[in-house]
Parts: sequence; C-alpha cells; structure tokens
Amino acid sequence: MVYTLEQLSDLEQIRTLKHRYFRCIDTANLTELAELFTPDVTIDYRGGHYKVSLSGRENMLEFLASSFHSDALAMHHGHMPEINLTGRDSASGTWYLEDVFISTMDRTRVTGTAIYKDRYRRCADGWRIAHSEYDRIIELVDRLSDDVAITSHYLRNVGRRPEQRSDMSRFISWAERQPVSASQPRDPTHPQRS
Repeated sequence: MVYTLEQLSDLEQIRTLKHRYFRCIDTANLTELAELFTPDVTIDYRGGHYKVSLSGRENMLEFLASSFHSDALAMHHGHMPEINLTGRDSASGTWYLEDVFISTMDRTRVTGTAIYKDRYRRCADGWRIAHSEYDRIIELVDRLSDDVAITSHYLRNVGRRPEQRSDMSRFISWAERQPVSASQPRDPTHPQRS
C-alpha cells in the first residue's frame, strides 16, 4: 500500500500516542494521560486472574491513578505496532506488550506479555484512544526475595498515597488463580531439561 503524507503523519501520531500512554502510566503522569483518551473511552483488560472493564475518561484516569501508586513500580513496553487506518478519522492498532509490575506492600512481582487491540479516533485536538483491550499471553507472579533491594522507586514520590486511592473493585473482577505446579503432568510434546 502506498500512503499519502497525511496518512504517514497519522500513523506516526498514533504510535506516539500509545508510547505516551506507556510512559505516563509508569510515571503516574495524570495530566498527560487525560489528553490521551476520548471522553467515552472503553477498556477491557483480561489477565491471568483478573478482568478490568470500565468506560469513560474519568473512570480510566481514576483507575490508573489508584493502580500505579506510591507502593508500585511499573514498566510497560509496547512493541511491533500494527496500525490500520480504518477511515479518515478512525484507526485500529495491535501492540505486543511486555510489562513488569511490582507491589512493595507484599513484594510481589508480575511479569508478563499481552496483545493490545485498540481503536483510535481523531478528535479536534488530535488522535485519541477510544477503546483499548488486551489478553495476556504470559503472566508470571512471584515474590521478591529478601536480598532484592529496590534502589530506585519513582512512583514512591509521584504516585498516590494510600489515603488518596480509590476502591477499584467496581472495575475489577477476580478469578481464583490456577497456578501451574511442579506436580502437574508435563507436556510430552515439549522437551524437558534433565
């Protein structure tokens, strides 16, 4: 496909939009996050034992502010964007996510990957995220050992303190974890190390 200069510009603006999203959630930058979503944004995140569903920019900002807070460390990288312009003012995108989330309260670490599927809309002030969803591909949960020292913790200084956080239970449903254990049968088609 041959793109026009305007289409190339649109594709780059959408890539930048998503990159800003990843950076801003990891740094609790609510001011910039407020500029990234349409007022009627919808969200559907499906993880290993949770599902997040919400609608509306204010709910999204509240969810992010109370999730990426002073007792959390986070890293989100979005790779390999596949962006399709679906109309003059609409687009869709697929991203491969790689992320780490650490809770300092219980010293748990979630490491994972997911496939994001987004819809974007051009508004008067630029491209915005109108819908975002993901499905986990990998999700590993472990505990940091006592000898792991956290020597840099940006969100500790900029994220919401416990008394400032909202109850997020209205947006999250939880399923019982079904961890893979060593006692479960091994896949005979997958080579095992001895």
